[in-house]
Amino acid sequence: MLPTQTFEKTASRELLDVLIRAGLIAVLVMSCFEIFRPFLNLVLWSLILSITLYPLHARLKRRLGNSNARASTLIVLIAVGIALVPVYLLGASISESVENAMVMVKDGTFHIPPPAESVAAWPVIGKPLYDFWVQAAADLTTLAQKFAPQLKDVSLVLLGKAASLGMEFLLFIAALIIAGVIMAHGEQGEESAVRIASRISGPDKGPRIISLGTATVRAAAQGVVGIAFIQMLLVGAAFVLKGIPGGGLLALGVLLLAIIQLPVSLITLPVIAFVFLTEGATFGAIVFAIYIFIAGLADNVLKPLLLGRGVDVPMPVVLIGAIGGMVSSGIIGLFIGPVTLAVGYQLFWQWVDEQPPIRATTEQKQA
Repeated sequence: MLPTQTFEKTASRELLDVLIRAGLIAVLVMSCFEIFRPFLNLVLWSLILSITLYPLHARLKRRLGNSNARASTLIVLIAVGIALVPVYLLGASISESVENAMVMVKDGTFHIPPPAESVAAWPVIGKPLYDFWVQAAADLTTLAQKFAPQLKDVSLVLLGKAASLGMEFLLFIAALIIAGVIMAHGEQGEESAVRIASRISGPDKGPRIISLGTATVRAAAQGVVGIAFIQMLLVGAAFVLKGIPGGGLLALGVLLLAIIQLPVSLITLPVIAFVFLTEGATFGAIVFAIYIFIAGLADNVLKPLLLGRGVDVPMPVVLIGAIGGMVSSGIIGLFIGPVTLAVGYQLFWQWVDEQPPIRATTEQKQA
């Protein structure tokens, strides 16, 4: 056999071996991913929580006799206690709203006022809306029976969403516990992360990638999710103490608006108007309005303090991450999305900035 043919035959066998190995590795990777996929959000949330809370863990560890277990347990217990507050507010608000609605339906005290004549003059939707409103004001029971199938479907969807919120809260508790375990082994975890990044990107870039990713996670988690949670507590507590109808649901709306970077005043201003319309310009209403207005603007003070630490993440990145995460993974994605997309954004631009200048590369080729 000629040397050239022997070389080509050997090369083809080596190529076939490489393709077979690559195919087997791809099958193994896809199989592992399919097995791991149900736990992906849980692990991501746990990593985000552990990275964000690890500086607090280090401070508590020094004060608790350098005990990783004690510091992690204390952080988990405090975090669970804080998380129970909005869940309790939301549950109490939903229960109260349902109870009030049932009482009004049984007593027959619920009625809809008739519309103004000017509604019929509205373009496009004026006449249909006017007719529907008149029918609802005249005989709400018949109208409810007419749309009973649609109301049933909506009720089932709402119940499903409520059950989903409960499951995601349990998932959050599980993520907190796992984050506590990760923080208890923080030094080994950091060393493993650096080793993996160094193996992928080289020993020089690996530690820098981990440092950038850690700083981005903390900046996004504290500056986006943390600020939104603080605003929800400040505003929601005032809603509940004031007895605003649906205060827990409105507090949840404040959380959602704050995460997707929309002004909280979209909720606080109508609530202030409602209080003045129902109570008048009393001393309590004025104090409530001032407090709610200031609490709704608290992010303007908190963002420079929290989001300014570490790295700069553009607000469109946060907005896209929040909306995309919520669409793909529900409420849990609303928290994970901005942090994950912020990390990817920073790593992408670090990769872009490390490219050699085009002019220098051209000169090297010419030389």
